[in-house]
Amino acid sequence: MKPTLLLLAAGMGSRYGGLKQLDGLGPNGETIMDYSIYDAIKAGFGKIVFVIRKDFEQEFRDKVLSKYEGHIPAELVFQSLDALPEGFDVPEGRQKPWGTNHAVLMAKDAIKEPFCVINCDDFYNRDAFMVIGKFLSELPEGAKNTYAMVGFRVGNTLSENGTVARGICSKDDNENLTTVVERTEIMRVNGAVCYKDEQGEWVAVDDNTPVSMNMWGFTPDYFEYSEAYFKEFLSDPKNIENLKAEFFIPLMVNKLIVEGTASVRVLDTTSKWFGVTYAADRQGTVDRIQQLINEGVYPQKLF
Repeated sequence: MKPTLLLLAAGMGSRYGGLKQLDGLGPNGETIMDYSIYDAIKAGFGKIVFVIRKDFEQEFRDKVLSKYEGHIPAELVFQSLDALPEGFDVPEGRQKPWGTNHAVLMAKDAIKEPFCVINCDDFYNRDAFMVIGKFLSELPEGAKNTYAMVGFRVGNTLSENGTVARGICSKDDNENLTTVVERTEIMRVNGAVCYKDEQGEWVAVDDNTPVSMNMWGFTPDYFEYSEAYFKEFLSDPKNIENLKAEFFIPLMVNKLIVEGTASVRVLDTTSKWFGVTYAADRQGTVDRIQQLINEGVYPQKLF
């Protein structure tokens, strides 16, 4: 069974107003998302599902979905603040969405096969899709509790224009994830990759240390765990009082690992991530895409 690609796009309108962030970085106005989908098709994915907000459905269908017709089946699912389990209400005053794992939950009825979750605004590169596509397509039919995460080498994920936030990963001797610790300030200091710790000190790590770029591989049983844990999350008074509390993917994954319910294989990739973390990153991203086109990795026009 061919795996599905789940793209988290619900934050689009709220962060940028309309779909302005569908910034054309390729020579024919291609977005970062377009390159991800092109790579996923090359890696053997059979379907794409977008999580978006209902209020820009028509604009999204016209500007985004239409271009993939004839290339790969595509579906939309919707994330909203009030998409909650029965018996739960939106806390008074809350406006912020419920986070990445809530977004994943919205695809429960659309996905019945192994699937990969990605952000829409990260350029993951072809090898990352090949690596996770291979893992998911080789899972035995009906597989459960065997997940994966693409572990990018931290030295391949930095910005030249400031610090970046990454989940620094630890793994055991079997290449399975043991912890993900979010570090919000990572950069090169005197040539070495460093993160700022809780005391404000810079701590050096090896360039090849795996980090999470929110590229996960799951099987459909993950939805059931997420549904159950979301009810626990919503039953915790501190998550109701904190109007910005979010139900993140690493929160769910960490629970499953700690309980011994699931294993998460850390898949190595040589891919060099890039994206537009800072406005100053834009031209560098345009140049790198053009370089990949010049090298024959991508055609001049994708779709």
